[in-house]
Amino acid sequence: MMVVAVIPARYGSTRLPAKPLADICGKPMIQWVYEQAKKSKLCGRVCVATDDERVASVVRGFGGEAVMTSSDIQSGTDRMASVACQVQGDIFVNVQGDEPLLDGASIDQAIKPVLDGKFELTSLRVPLKSVEDLENKNVVKVIVDDFNRALYFSRYPIPYTRVEPAAARAPFLCSQHVGIYVYKRETLLKVTSLAPTDLERAESLEQLRAMKAGIGIGVFESNFESVGVDTTEDLEKVRRILKNG
Repeated sequence: MMVVAVIPARYGSTRLPAKPLADICGKPMIQWVYEQAKKSKLCGRVCVATDDERVASVVRGFGGEAVMTSSDIQSGTDRMASVACQVQGDIFVNVQGDEPLLDGASIDQAIKPVLDGKFELTSLRVPLKSVEDLENKNVVKVIVDDFNRALYFSRYPIPYTRVEPAAARAPFLCSQHVGIYVYKRETLLKVTSLAPTDLERAESLEQLRAMKAGIGIGVFESNFESVGVDTTEDLEKVRRILKNG
């Protein structure tokens, strides 16, 4: 089966403008993500999906593949579906363009359950490290059942607890969600054909659209150092990690 990794990259990020081109130790962030995705042993093709020629030009400049998509597309999932309509593939991997520390082995970990037919949509999670991360609305939280199937995603601490907060939060009952999704092609196109739901709009989390439609999401625990870049503080943290790594 052909597995295609797609890295959605919008130039006009609201929280961190020109985020894909942010310099990290001499290379743009999008190049770090692309090179990490290329380390996957299961992906046969890696491309960047963008609506901006500035991003596309940088990608082509370091030898990567860029696929142009409409500027009217608002979500990474819809941008990925646009690529699926242009590129041959059986499984599509949404690799977030703001996860420069994501490694190829973790990508393969997420792909394997879809290749094996156990799930039609998968993702990853890592342990939460602090109460600050638990309460940070930029850190998406997930709770899973005993079979690694997502029960809910939220930007807020989950679940609600009636006991004293400090005691309730060690150990954490939820995990930090990592922004990678693996779809069977038909599942991807089905999800993007659905209208956004109230849950999705309330949390601003696209995966809740799939859950509301009854699509099970397998979310597997990984051990890589997840630092999604949403703010200038996140960017500085990643720079320090890669500089010292």
